[in-house]
Amino acid sequence: MKVLKSIAYAVTLPALLILLWWVLTIDSTNFYVPKPGELATTFVDTWFGERFREDVMPSVARFAAGTLLAIVLGIAAGVCIGSVRWLRSLLEPMLEFFRAIPPPVLVPILMVLIGINDRMKIAVIVFGAIWPVLLNTIEGVRAVDPVLVDTARTYGLSRWQRLRTLVLPSAAPQIAAGVRQALSIGLILMVISEMFASSSGLGFTIVLFQRSFAVTEMWSGIVLLGLIGVAVSIVFQVCERKILHWYYGQKEVQHGR
Repeated sequence: MKVLKSIAYAVTLPALLILLWWVLTIDSTNFYVPKPGELATTFVDTWFGERFREDVMPSVARFAAGTLLAIVLGIAAGVCIGSVRWLRSLLEPMLEFFRAIPPPVLVPILMVLIGINDRMKIAVIVFGAIWPVLLNTIEGVRAVDPVLVDTARTYGLSRWQRLRTLVLPSAAPQIAAGVRQALSIGLILMVISEMFASSSGLGFTIVLFQRSFAVTEMWSGIVLLGLIGVAVSIVFQVCERKILHWYYGQKEVQHGR
């Protein structure tokens, strides 16, 4: 019953919006707003074929590589910075400076430094997606109860044991919040990085459709990006539930009280 209720919540609003879209475009002749049936047919014809291999798969691969690298680097650096007070104080102004730089403005610079290739696109994703993971990890490590840390040290736990059994589990919920933000940022930057001097990918193809006035195909690419975002969100939620099962179990017990 709970699963059916969740599915109903997830499906009802999209179904209503599609129905409203269909009603409003029944007699429409607007070139820039395709009808649902027309868009669905174009979506299948455009993306279920050669473009899936040449554009969709490379984009997803760049997104996965850049976001995964940002998550790993963000957690590793965040644990180091969050654990050492003087290092955190030293690096905080620099972190705030680099965090304030919009990643898209770095695309021309990275094109010159790295070249127009996949490494440049992945670097753009890493630079933008690392910040929520890094900053949330720092705050999560800082928030660990110092009494528990002192207790673990008193019992003779090594630094690695304290990190594995206390620091990371305590900071995990906040790290997960940062990862969730990084996934959405990574998807956005994947598209932006492919709009500059690229010859493949979803960003490149959507701009190509727009410039050639293939409006329905352009909308189909936007819909595909939305579906990829939904799929990534579902996968993340499943993984988060499995990794943080103790955390959600604790919350359910507290709410049950």
